[in-house]
Amino acid sequence: MENLNQTSPNVFILLGLSHVPDLKVIYFLIYLVMYIITLSGNSLLITVVSTNPTLHTPMYFFLSNLSVIDVSFSSTIVPVILINTLSKDRSISLLGCAFQMFFSLLLGGTECIILSIMAYDRFAAICKPLHYNIIMNRKVCVCLVLVSWNGSLVNALTQVTLTFQLTFCRSHHVNHYFCEIPAFIKLSCKDPWLNELSIYVAAGIIVIFAFFLILISYIHIISTVLKIRSSEGRQKAFSTCASHLTVVILFYGTIMFVYLQLRTSFFPKTDKIISLFYTVVTPMLNPIIYSIRNKDVKNSVVKLVKRKINLLKT
Repeated sequence: MENLNQTSPNVFILLGLSHVPDLKVIYFLIYLVMYIITLSGNSLLITVVSTNPTLHTPMYFFLSNLSVIDVSFSSTIVPVILINTLSKDRSISLLGCAFQMFFSLLLGGTECIILSIMAYDRFAAICKPLHYNIIMNRKVCVCLVLVSWNGSLVNALTQVTLTFQLTFCRSHHVNHYFCEIPAFIKLSCKDPWLNELSIYVAAGIIVIFAFFLILISYIHIISTVLKIRSSEGRQKAFSTCASHLTVVILFYGTIMFVYLQLRTSFFPKTDKIISLFYTVVTPMLNPIIYSIRNKDVKNSVVKLVKRKINLLKT
């Protein structure tokens, strides 16, 4: 890799996931199929929730917001992967890289907070059922979503600004498949202590705080569920929470691994594989995980499909 002067280049080269020519077509097809599943699954979930009045509840309001985030998150990353997998030119402009980094941070941060809000929603529904409609009224739900977006917006602007104030003298070859902060810090020719500090502070405020909010919510939920005498009631409560916990573990576990490790522990190959989980895999799995264990969603999907078939017959 070539060394550059102590100025930020106007173009970066994304090295991507693999350099094996024979596997490029296979990788392209895998990413394309995953992207189609992500768009189809999340779009279907948004449509089902918006068209079925019985699903106009806080839980499905947050779930549809999560689907919007997943579609946007995946669309920020995957098209670039698809292009770079087959193209010889893997360059991305400074402005394009900044925009990609901004939107990935904005959407990733918002998803972290939304997942913690969904845990609180489950806590209110299971532990405070008599006051649930008051605690999680529509105004509160909208305010919580707006706080999520605005908080992540401030963080994304801060992180992107600090990142592109660095000088990249080591190389303009980014050992990643998209513009992610840890890979850029590795290229800096000056001590990026301020960047690392801001990442740890943001991770502490957003990721760790949200994670502990989820943890505390589920401690109360499990305690309440175990007191339910009906085995059917316990099973229903655990089934609802299991889907959410699966998504939380997959998303938080991978994102904390990448953003809370030390600079000296940066392993490009491992980080790229781990990053795939929260940028590509989780957005694809979210609607599947929530739909498989949810009778209301499955019934609504069946009704929607039957309605479409009847319209085609007429």
